[in-house]
Amino acid sequence: MKDYKYKVFTDAIEKHISTGLLKPGDKLPSARSIKKEYQLSISSVQNGYDYLIYKGLVRSLPRSGYIVNYQSYKASASHSPDLKAIPRDSVFRENIFLTSQQKQHTEVANLNAAVPSDLLIPQKLVLRTMQQVIREKGAALLRYYPTNGTEELRELVAKRQVLHGAIIQKDETIITDGALQALYIALAVTTNPNDIIAVESPCVFSVLEVIANLKLRTIEIPLKNYNTFDTDHLADACQKNDIKSIVVTPNFHNPTGILMTDETKQKLYNIASSREIPIIENDIYGDLYFTGSRPTTIRNYDQQGLVITVSSFSKTLAPGIRLGWLAAGRYFSAAERLKFSLGRSVSPLNQEVVAKLLSTSSYDRHLRKFRRQLELQAIKLANHIHQFFPETTYTTIPQGGYSIWTQLAPGTDMLAFYKTCEKFGVNFTPGNTFSFTNNYDNCFRTVFSNHLTPESLNAIERIGQSLSH
Repeated sequence: MKDYKYKVFTDAIEKHISTGLLKPGDKLPSARSIKKEYQLSISSVQNGYDYLIYKGLVRSLPRSGYIVNYQSYKASASHSPDLKAIPRDSVFRENIFLTSQQKQHTEVANLNAAVPSDLLIPQKLVLRTMQQVIREKGAALLRYYPTNGTEELRELVAKRQVLHGAIIQKDETIITDGALQALYIALAVTTNPNDIIAVESPCVFSVLEVIANLKLRTIEIPLKNYNTFDTDHLADACQKNDIKSIVVTPNFHNPTGILMTDETKQKLYNIASSREIPIIENDIYGDLYFTGSRPTTIRNYDQQGLVITVSSFSKTLAPGIRLGWLAAGRYFSAAERLKFSLGRSVSPLNQEVVAKLLSTSSYDRHLRKFRRQLELQAIKLANHIHQFFPETTYTTIPQGGYSIWTQLAPGTDMLAFYKTCEKFGVNFTPGNTFSFTNNYDNCFRTVFSNHLTPESLNAIERIGQSLSH
């Protein structure tokens, strides 16, 4: 049923009264000003005010116009429900804020969220492809799609992996709502609550949160000198503990940006396969290499179906493209059932958009440009930290991906450091969000997928100089 014309202004007045913007006794706009602002007739305005008077919200004063009624305001306030406080996990909310959210638009440099900035997202390409898909598919996009994803998309994903030597089959591939859901599925089908898993350390907060939610116990395997995954430490941990799964990011690890060598990948696989331990490899940054060719995955060495590879297009296209996948190997049946229970279908529009991009040269053309942009940003950022921070500062040199890891000298007053960062409008991600331990309290992650400006580089320079005083 069509609303009365006067609702355009009466709804606004009701809202202002209910939220307290308009107080009892406040004078309301005259009929003439309402007529002019909302392009209504005088009779429509009069009918609107009569409606508000009937509801007891407004009172008419002879020759003085309209005011907010005292009686109705008190009545509505006295009947407001006594809502219980919603329990919230303050640590979780703070970590979400520190790792992924921008504080405000006035910040000089938001270097804490591992997502591409608006300037680096291929907006025209993605939006143009969306429009093409909508024209071609029409109402079909409003229906359920296959639970595991469209056959075309799964085949395109599998074929891309074969190009760098990973034997992944279409029929073991499941399309998911992003890489985090894929990781959750992989961990859930390989473990039970209270099981022990091995995970790289430092490790991104979102992965640690999945581990905590699945009620798993964790052995953190360090990166030796922030340079390579410590396979000796892993072998020792497997010898002494009943480890049920291993979680790693072999290509351009978040937060350090390092690339695991093929030799280390092979060693890691040999350790796991000798004990029948599944490996969950997170390959979301694999396509974002700066030099040479696309690196291999641990799946390249797998002959037993022990390796579950997960990835996503959110890091390479746009964070709003919530489309990931996992190649589940021998764990496919359990993964398929769990995926169904988590959601009947992944966004049809996102599936069709990514499939269209992968079926042409558009995606690879975008990746070539995107990698160059990221590399230039990484060089600028690393050089700035190296040049202006104290000599005792250690910074990784990323070979791809999004992030740089920095370790300040032991004993650095980190509270004062982050206050200085806030003063200059720069957001880094504190190191303590990357571990269940306090081993990285004097570290921080810097993300270079956000556009670096002269202002942001100047702010980083001043922060570094403040540490020397």
